[in-house]
Amino acid sequence: MENLDLKVGDYTFTARADGPSDGELVLLLHGFPETSYEWRKQMPVLAAAGYRAVAPDQRGYAVGARPENVDAYRIEELVSDAVGFADALGVDRFHLVGHDWGGAVAWFVGGKYGERLRTLTVVSTPHPTPFSNSIANGEQREKSAYMLMFRDPSAEDSFLANDGEALRGLYRGAGLDDEDAVEEYVRVFTERSALTGGLNWYRANDFRAEIGPITVPTMYVWSTDDIALGREAAEATGPYCEGSYRFEVIEGVSHWLPEEAPDRLNALLLAHLSGNSAR
Repeated sequence: MENLDLKVGDYTFTARADGPSDGELVLLLHGFPETSYEWRKQMPVLAAAGYRAVAPDQRGYAVGARPENVDAYRIEELVSDAVGFADALGVDRFHLVGHDWGGAVAWFVGGKYGERLRTLTVVSTPHPTPFSNSIANGEQREKSAYMLMFRDPSAEDSFLANDGEALRGLYRGAGLDDEDAVEEYVRVFTERSALTGGLNWYRANDFRAEIGPITVPTMYVWSTDDIALGREAAEATGPYCEGSYRFEVIEGVSHWLPEEAPDRLNALLLAHLSGNSAR
């Protein structure tokens, strides 16, 4: 495993990397409240298969990319970062994988920059349109109620009180059973500026942004025990994908699919990538 710095615009993003430098790029975008560490069980597998796996710490997470203005975290900026990562690596076309918030960014990259992608893989997060529809009129309204707390100016104080007790509870309550991972994330997010950076993604976005057509080969992986993202929007995602589309459901697994079901996710991921590879 290597550590990289990626220069994108005015910011410097830290990243983890693995695999041959001439392998097809697989860019992995993490969610909240996680970092590039969440892809630690995917990267060696991708590397062994000949891919160049790169997982950046995104805007607000990387120390060198923490703007103070909330508007700097709007989805348009996050999408530009993702494409900028590939540019910084000198790569034109790449495979894109995203989980949670990283999945939301991945959908928008697919809609705006589909010509740059070999494949799109989104883990947990449904297409933004059925997701928004379900928040307005369906089961996602209740599931997403926590976002109101995340947007509140007092959220940092709440999470960091009592040595991060509520932060630890967030992971455990949502089914992350890896204690080493919990402690790693708590270590990162007890630095207040990192926590603010992650929360600003919620504060800057209302999930109503326009998204272009998804024509790239796409796989969407959802798990039945996801506490945050419901079946309704997951099952409604397919019609919004105009290219080849796979919907994979993993039974009995929580929201943290890359960490809680790595073997099953890795097998799906390798099959999807290899079926749409230039090699």
